[in-house]
Amino acid sequence: MSERADSLVLFGATGDLAYKKLFPALHALEARGQLGIPVVGIAREGWTLERLCQRIRDSLRDAGVPDGDDATERLIGSMRYVHGEYSDPATFDALAGVLVDVSRPVFYLAIPPAIFEDVVDSLAHHGLTGDCRVVVEKPLGRDLESAQALNRMLASELREDQIYRIDHFLGYEQVQNLLVARFGNTMLEPLWNRRYVSHVHIEMTESFGVEGRGSFYETVGCLRDVVQNHLLQLVCILAMDPPVSMDADAIADEKMKVLRSISPLTHDSIVRGQYDGYREEPGVAADSDVDTYCALRFEIDSWRWAGVPFTIRAGKGMARTLTEAVVEYVAPPRQLFPDADGTFEPNRMRFRMKPDDLIELSMQVKQPGDRVVMETVDLSVHYSTRLGLPGPAAYERLLGDAIEGERRLFARGDLVEEQWRVVEPLLEDPPPVEPYWRGSMGPAGASRLLPDDLPDMLSSPHVPAAT
Repeated sequence: MSERADSLVLFGATGDLAYKKLFPALHALEARGQLGIPVVGIAREGWTLERLCQRIRDSLRDAGVPDGDDATERLIGSMRYVHGEYSDPATFDALAGVLVDVSRPVFYLAIPPAIFEDVVDSLAHHGLTGDCRVVVEKPLGRDLESAQALNRMLASELREDQIYRIDHFLGYEQVQNLLVARFGNTMLEPLWNRRYVSHVHIEMTESFGVEGRGSFYETVGCLRDVVQNHLLQLVCILAMDPPVSMDADAIADEKMKVLRSISPLTHDSIVRGQYDGYREEPGVAADSDVDTYCALRFEIDSWRWAGVPFTIRAGKGMARTLTEAVVEYVAPPRQLFPDADGTFEPNRMRFRMKPDDLIELSMQVKQPGDRVVMETVDLSVHYSTRLGLPGPAAYERLLGDAIEGERRLFARGDLVEEQWRVVEPLLEDPPPVEPYWRGSMGPAGASRLLPDDLPDMLSSPHVPAAT
């Protein structure tokens, strides 16, 4: 871990991301005594510091923060403001003046990727990149070529250890808890391989559609939006070997091995879908072939996982909102209870992230009585119930880590490129989308990829109502 930053510079301080996520995260850090540094807002609009501070108050009020609490006043008191165009050297002259006594700033680029190069070049030209950290938001490219170009641009002025590529999914408490469950419990590791695991399934479904963001979604689609980044990261955490330490590079090294072991993806690896009504959304082409749903099936050709299918289902306009990973174990080698009533189900380990945080192990037990009647029971731990208050929100954690110089939850450049390499064949030559009804679980054609017992694998009967 590096030394603590002594200033945070927020490019795009008047934008939606800052309003909805970053200001509440900064307030939470301040409330916990983990901020305590000047925050400089910089944006192109002709605002004033007073107007920016009022926007911060409005943001916090919308986030449920009481008016005028101590943390709000401390955050407001720490604010500075620089106005100007990102392509104007005078903007960075003014910024350098504000940072005259700062040695380790964090520059958070909450701006479109097309502007990254102008900003990074200007920071370097004004001598502001010596010991800085630069946080860049997704999308980290839209294909392998653009991701490589972005990395080359960043590397032209920054060291790799200065670049913090953010994926808010990695900041979720349960994603990190998966690492602890895997490598903090000796009982799991001997069973976490092809001898004992029959299938691994990852689910990320949402009951809502694009919600007025059709113009944006037309440029992205499901594969780019959540599979290439969030869900491949989850595959890596589930499949990686134990790292030599919890150092950021040691973890990234093991993730790279997983991605390089994924068998090449073809048309037979994916079913793309589009929910009925998507083409009527504002900003969506009448003949759009953009996927709002993806089902994938692939294997990881490694010593640990050879022959074990990994499947992913992700989509919008689905029957439920659910994010979870399920590890299904092989059946016992012999059925010792041939006369037993009831249906035998394999053991499953479940890690649920939405709509709540849950770790669950499904086991077979005998019902009380004279006959051998088998029943599946779930040994569950709900994070908030068992361990108290929820942990910090994703952006709060990631902002705090960037300030502290902790890089474990940020993506390394070669890892991002490898994720794009995995999905590149499906982006270059995608099969056509198949229609599905909104409120269903996707197109019928996906059944050829997904496990036959998928409804039983998923935790839908136990999922609380979405709010």
